[in-house]
Parts: sequence; structure tokens; C-alpha cells
Amino acid sequence: MDSRGSETLLPGPRHEVGTPPGPRAEDALPASAASAVKVVVVGGFGVGKTTLVGSVSEIRPLTTEETMTQAGVGVDDTAGVERKTSTTVAMDFGRITLNEQLVLYLFGTPGQERFWFLWNRLFDGALGAVVLVDTRRLEVSFDVIGRLEERGVPFVVAVNAFPGAPVHPVAELRAALDLDASVPLVDCDARLRTSCRDVLLTLMRYLYTLATPEPQ
Repeated sequence: MDSRGSETLLPGPRHEVGTPPGPRAEDALPASAASAVKVVVVGGFGVGKTTLVGSVSEIRPLTTEETMTQAGVGVDDTAGVERKTSTTVAMDFGRITLNEQLVLYLFGTPGQERFWFLWNRLFDGALGAVVLVDTRRLEVSFDVIGRLEERGVPFVVAVNAFPGAPVHPVAELRAALDLDASVPLVDCDARLRTSCRDVLLTLMRYLYTLATPEPQ
């Protein structure tokens, strides 16, 4: 399985066993930061949410990865990600400074439906969302998008193209996901910081457009 769907992160900085890691200078919030925005990263099981948060975060990301056990057999839909051995059970958390004034706090949601009860808290105060999709398993995104629409949360869709995954014209993807023409649909490589940052910038531009009144 390609790392974009593994939901695993690169290991953080090493420290001596028995010694808790101390604060890092790079984890400090920039003094120039004037605005902080909460963004959620959502998607079906195994689409690469943890990978995206870990790739783009400028601080050591917080993850709640647990080894998958027999308890999920027959409950979690692992079709297409059978080799996946761990899963997010609460949330992922990261941070990225987009410019001198604007900071994004990223919250990655669990993919399995049995953990969706956690979404209520994770979505509190969120300005917008990124929906990560896998073209091999578009159906796992339908309920996710539906829940965002029900909540009225603005979102963009990022296609995390896996090796060998089918490539569809944008119009066909929009039709399959039943997306409004105004919702941005972009490509993404969840392993690459620059690609993930571009997705977040797309979301910020979209939110700005929604908040800007049309000229009379």
C-alpha cells in the first residue's frame, strides 16, 4: 500500500528512553500571528488523512493511531485497504503558518463510521474542511460529503491519486460526487508538504470568496 493511504506518519524526533521530549523552538507560535483558523480534514477510511496532516504540519503532529484488531472485523469496511494495520481512533492534530499573520490548526477526523460520533466536537468552530478522496473507492466519500453539507460546512475536495488508481475527467468526478459547480476540486499528493499546502490555500481562497459579497 502506498504511504498516501497508510494513515501513518514519519517518526518524530528521537529522544532518550524515559525522558519526555522537551519543547522545540520551531513549535512556538509565530509572534506575528494575528489570526488562527480551525480546519478539519475528513474522508473515508484509509484515504490518507493522517499522512496529509503529518506532511504539512510545521509542528510535531499529534496522532491517535491504534493497531487494528479483531474488534473491527465485519464492522470496518477495509475493501481496497486490506493491508492497512493501524487507524485513527480520535483525531490527528497539526499546525501550519500560511503567512506572517494567518495560522491554520488542522484536525484530522477518524475515517470509520463507528467513530463518527467524535465529529460533533471536532467540527465545533471549524471554518472549513478538506475532503480527501481516493478514486478507487469514491463511495466511501459520499456520506462524508453529505454530513458536511448537512452541517453547512464549506469544503474543498482533494483527490489523493494513488498508483494505479483510475483517473477521471473533472466533470465525471463532480457528477460522481454530486458536487456543486462552485466547490473546488483539486489534485493532491498527501505525502508532499507543498501539495498539501496548495490544497489548504485553495480552501482559504474559497472561504474568502464565500465571505466576500458580490458587487451590486
